[in-house]
Amino acid sequence: MAGVIDLGEFGEQLRTDPHPVYARLRERGPVHRVRLPAREGHHVMWIVVGHEEARAALADPRLAKDGSRIGMTFLDEEMIGKYLLVADPPLHTRLRGLVTRAFTMRRVEELRPRIQEITERLLDEMLPRGRADLVDALAFPLPITVICELLGVPELDRAEFRKMSTEAVAPTSAQTEYDAIVRLAAYLTELIEDKRRAGPSDDLLSDLIRTTAEDGDRLSPQELRGMAFLLLVAGHETTVNLITNGIRALLTHPAQLAALRADMTLLDGMVEETLRYEGPVENATFRYAAEPLEIGGTPIARGEPVMIGLTAADRDPGRYPDPDRFDIRRDTRGHLAFGHGIHYCLGAPLARLEARTAIGSLLARAPGLTLDGLPGDWLPGMLMRGTRSLPVRW
Repeated sequence: MAGVIDLGEFGEQLRTDPHPVYARLRERGPVHRVRLPAREGHHVMWIVVGHEEARAALADPRLAKDGSRIGMTFLDEEMIGKYLLVADPPLHTRLRGLVTRAFTMRRVEELRPRIQEITERLLDEMLPRGRADLVDALAFPLPITVICELLGVPELDRAEFRKMSTEAVAPTSAQTEYDAIVRLAAYLTELIEDKRRAGPSDDLLSDLIRTTAEDGDRLSPQELRGMAFLLLVAGHETTVNLITNGIRALLTHPAQLAALRADMTLLDGMVEETLRYEGPVENATFRYAAEPLEIGGTPIARGEPVMIGLTAADRDPGRYPDPDRFDIRRDTRGHLAFGHGIHYCLGAPLARLEARTAIGSLLARAPGLTLDGLPGDWLPGMLMRGTRSLPVRW
């Protein structure tokens, strides 16, 4: 197809180190028509790689998140129901209004002592061993424990849930993705029914079941399942990658690690630089042109899918000088790791709090922390950016 860049031609580099690929695209312009690799289904779509254009596109109401507006349906919506990431106003406004009544900043701040307690317990278990996979020992169990306790999810088979969740967001094949979503839908349906039968409780999921707006509006059973899916899956997958990517960046940039150890007031800046430099979400979930529009001077026809490159935008040299340098003192304001506009990540404050707690506590208690071999493979697909394992010793 004329004028289409085949991303499959970049091979494994697109998964292992996509930044040079996005840099080559940016040099040619901020918006490109591309064909995704075979594992992504060979779909042809537009990709936005410039920071200014990505920021504008994220907030453009002409780019719909709800595919049904152009006649498209998707497996997760059919099995799980509508949720914030696949909804547009006025439905999105209604859903977000209902969930923000229950998921408040105060509620997140009240979690601070418990997050510290969980972190210290995990480190107590990990540190005597002298070496560990950081993902298994800290980066995964911390956010999954926090989100399960926050939602009121009973102690579940964490290994099995991790497998289902990871397959849903970074599938190894179409079949495993389908199986994972079917199982997640069944699990969440049963969970919500158990909550209803159990009666009032002070956890977030119980609050969502009870939450009523001034006009009497409530979440339907399908909407509750969609909200539980979003909070439970997105509420931990992204934070796993944020913690892992942050520690990996520090261990591969010893001068930055030394600077942070010498001045722990740089911790907040280090977390923000990780979000910019190697954020946990590589590309935003698809949008669709609900009407003809232009992005960066490029005309987009109605119905065409658009992928906004968060990773690509956050390494745009027009916005961040020397963007491939990891610099914890950098002014990272305006990064797009949590999105922008009405779909800005609801869980951003919780993710930041968990990452600061995990990374700060680990560095305080493991002064000799270093890599213990090669990190695991990068996750498949173009949605999530993280590794399956990170071997460390101290």
